[in-house]
Amino acid sequence: MIDTTAPHSPVHSPSHGAGPANIKPDYHPPLTNDDLAPLREQTWGTYNIFAFWMSDVHSVGGYVTAGSLFALGLASWQVLVSLIIAITIVYFLCNLVARPSQATGVPYPVICRTTFGVLGANIPAIIRGLIAVAWYGIQTYLASAALDVVMIKLFPGLALYAVVEDYGFLGLPALGWASYLILWVLQACVFWRGMEAIRKFIDFCGPAVYVVMFPLSGYLISKAGWAAIDLNLGDVRYSGWDAIPVMLGAIALVVSYFSGPMLNFGDFSRYGRSFGAVRKGNFLGLPLNFLLFSLLVVVTASLTVPVFGELITDPVQTVARIDSTFAIILGASTFTIATIGINIVANFISPAFDFSNVNPQRISWRTGGMIAAVGSALITPWNLYNHPDVINYTLETLGAFIGPLFGVLIADYYLVRKQHVVVDDLFSLSHDGTYWYRKGYNPAAVIATAVSAAIAMVPVLASDVYGMYTAAEYSWFIGCGVALVVYYLLATRGRLAIAPPYRPVGAGLTARQCSAISTRRASHTRSWDRTWSRKRCRAAVLAGRPTSLQCKPTDSIFGLPARPSAYSTSNASRRWAKISSPLENPAGEANRMSLVSRVYGTTR
Repeated sequence: MIDTTAPHSPVHSPSHGAGPANIKPDYHPPLTNDDLAPLREQTWGTYNIFAFWMSDVHSVGGYVTAGSLFALGLASWQVLVSLIIAITIVYFLCNLVARPSQATGVPYPVICRTTFGVLGANIPAIIRGLIAVAWYGIQTYLASAALDVVMIKLFPGLALYAVVEDYGFLGLPALGWASYLILWVLQACVFWRGMEAIRKFIDFCGPAVYVVMFPLSGYLISKAGWAAIDLNLGDVRYSGWDAIPVMLGAIALVVSYFSGPMLNFGDFSRYGRSFGAVRKGNFLGLPLNFLLFSLLVVVTASLTVPVFGELITDPVQTVARIDSTFAIILGASTFTIATIGINIVANFISPAFDFSNVNPQRISWRTGGMIAAVGSALITPWNLYNHPDVINYTLETLGAFIGPLFGVLIADYYLVRKQHVVVDDLFSLSHDGTYWYRKGYNPAAVIATAVSAAIAMVPVLASDVYGMYTAAEYSWFIGCGVALVVYYLLATRGRLAIAPPYRPVGAGLTARQCSAISTRRASHTRSWDRTWSRKRCRAAVLAGRPTSLQCKPTDSIFGLPARPSAYSTSNASRRWAKISSPLENPAGEANRMSLVSRVYGTTR
């Protein structure tokens, strides 16, 4: 439910990297640039969202993750049940986080201003940006390893330069450096051309993996026969109640794998032409596509045992074993392109928006993306990847914040604000702005994030303690759940409680004063309770008594019209904006100020 009324006409900015935007004259520059402002056009349809998720799933990392589920010692039907439950959870959560950005047309870090404040939104933006930078470097390195296979197959003499002991620098051989730089530049070029070029790229690279996966499965079946297909990549060690904890671990693994793209999915849902199109794209790209891809992965991986004599879970290495130069080049190139796709959508665009949000006037969307690209190379991701303990500890530490950030955002938008967003105040530094809170920060969100992240970190730091290693697998759920509860309690009770965000345009009332003439959501109140509360509220106002009651939007007190249930461009909303304007209805303004002075004992 979005406030779209405003006293000024929007300025249509030229098309920039993130898309053409509407920038109103009263937007404060320190919070605004052409990439963060609400979009003027939302053009992505169902297929574009579907292709986005295909690009996210169809990668070397997705292949290994899906294959590992079938090697947990569970029966194949138990793995499939776990997959269905996990991907359904991801689908549901993605729909939740998609709605606010799709409705407002702004990216994830801007939506975070509703929760953390217009300045406090930099906290979740920087956390998510740092995680994305680390993964961006790792995914680029993995894609460069696939490119190494192609280069050596085409030019066997290059194998000499793949030895790090002889031709290495900072832990990477000369051939690895060449492949890494090629992919680094290629990804930067795609990104630099803007979101429209990225949309076209992922529309292609997502489905392209199936062009390799189906023929690869057919080739292995022709070599081993249909009877060799086994949906269990290991011995079945768990059954009955013993399988439940393992199945829960599999569910947690899948949700954790999608936690990063899921958190900042608003960066993409903002381009959706409708929420229905986004929801359909999510359904096709998550439950249906992920299950199909997982089945192809387990079929392909299981057939590597009879064909090559060992279990191979890396698709690039599987393709490299085929005795065909064309097949190797096609397969390795396709997986390289697919990895580029996931890297751009999951780890490039996110920090671009996040870092731009820190200083919009100096850091554009493109500049933010290049900061991420340079930072990903400076951390030498190949060294991180070759030391799993270091990377797991670092990313688990940062990842412990993803769950809390998600929980706080969902609690604020759905439970506290009831899906109301005042878009113009997202770009306002006014102390009377809805999202100014306390000096631009919302203490409730900061405290909830810190407390829940600390609790989620306990299993990570104390993994040697009995039971903590298993609990660490659920750090996302722990952080998300604790943050949701803590934030809701802080935001609705006590000294940190935030006022309802309803402030009609032109009314001249503070958020606290508006709480006397509005309600968070009267539609959830029973009819008898609504009637009784209305009578009590009117009686208190007529008697001049202070009251803690929230008068319903259906009331009309002292000439105050009923506020529409949602800010929109409906006739009811325009009538409300007109009547509440002191210039167009002086009598209404006088009555309003009389009401405020009688309830609060103040005058303007």
